Amino acid sequence: MSSNIFQIRGQSEGPAQLHVSARGFSIHVDQPESLGGSNTAPNPLEYLLAGLAGCVNVVAHRVAEELNIKIYELCIDVAGSLNPDKFLGKFTLDRAGFQTIQVRIHARTDASDENLRKWLNIIETRSPVRDVLGKGTPIGLSLQRKVREEYCV
Repeated sequence: MSSNIFQIRGQSEGPAQLHVSARGFSIHVDQPESLGGSNTAPNPLEYLLAGLAGCVNVVAHRVAEELNIKIYELCIDVAGSLNPDKFLGKFTLDRAGFQTIQVRIHARTDASDENLRKWLNIIETRSPVRDVLGKGTPIGLSLQRKVREEYCV
């Protein structure tokens, strides 16, 4: 199977705000006031956690169907622990990103404990966002200087 390309475009609206376009959808990104934003939208880390929860949701339902597990209700809580010192320019040996991310799946189902363990193990191996976050996908960062006023190209 060939690779799918997923992409977005972000246009800065100030030091803490970004307007993002994704497949015709608009997403607004901001920071809380404590980090220099105006608190009008989730911050990038909250979107990252939401992306992980959304991906786990999709995979959980797909795998449940494959295993003939009936899910009556599913809630997903995701929390990340982060030391902001590096982001704020302070010296620290901690990494800039989350030190840990914990995903808690709450499922109302009549499946056996054994089937639920199998279900969870498969979700862990098949979630693309979990894979990206857990295995350190290489990320390239490059710069293109704009020489005149024009929309980012």
